[in-house]
Amino acid sequence: MMSDLAQELREGTKKAHTASENTAFMKCFLKGVMEKKPYAKLMADLYFVYSTLEAEIYRHRDHPVVGKIYFPELERKEKLQQDLAYFFGENWQDKIAPSPAGKVYVDRIKEVSETQPESLIAHSYVRYLGDLSGGQGLRKIARSAMDLPADQGTGLHEFDALPTPEAKKEFKAKYRQALDSIAVNQDTLDAIISEANYVFKLNRDVFHELEDDIKETIGEHTFDLLTRQNKEGSTEVAV
Repeated sequence: MMSDLAQELREGTKKAHTASENTAFMKCFLKGVMEKKPYAKLMADLYFVYSTLEAEIYRHRDHPVVGKIYFPELERKEKLQQDLAYFFGENWQDKIAPSPAGKVYVDRIKEVSETQPESLIAHSYVRYLGDLSGGQGLRKIARSAMDLPADQGTGLHEFDALPTPEAKKEFKAKYRQALDSIAVNQDTLDAIISEANYVFKLNRDVFHELEDDIKETIGEHTFDLLTRQNKEGSTEVAV
């Protein structure tokens, strides 16, 4: 039995996706304004997020629903370890901790894994499809904005198993097909979409915590100019 889970997730999270793109942090980022301090803090939070998410998906790899989206080639933990070694240097593990919002995010993944593992799909969908899509543009912006050396600092968005745009496009189609192969009832579908919207909120909360670091770097006036106007979200544009 086929479902339309991929399309349901896309349509059901458009507003949440747009809200995330319109956070002050992301507005600055998308306009090419990024500094190493807030970016490194973000990578630290995401290290804890991905480490937890990947451990929980692996734990449920034989689950009839979660197992459908178990793709080891997507895992980001090792790449983030490399990023953190670049930004924080030796013994980076002793220099990082999840932010308050990051801890809430991690705790939510653990809670979902214990109580409704099907909703891990929502966490996987938001994170990995984002990395394979808009994340590729963010990688280019980050490299330019922070003048990063070759092959340093942007491992989060680099997929060794999917080295070309064509490979990424093909994999995203494969991922969506995997979603659509999952047979879920309406209650489970609603729960997954609700969780995906909450995942976007968790991400926004992490971004909000970083705004003061951006403001400190570029000044309040420039920050206000860059963040004043909202834009149409990428998922709300016809493709």
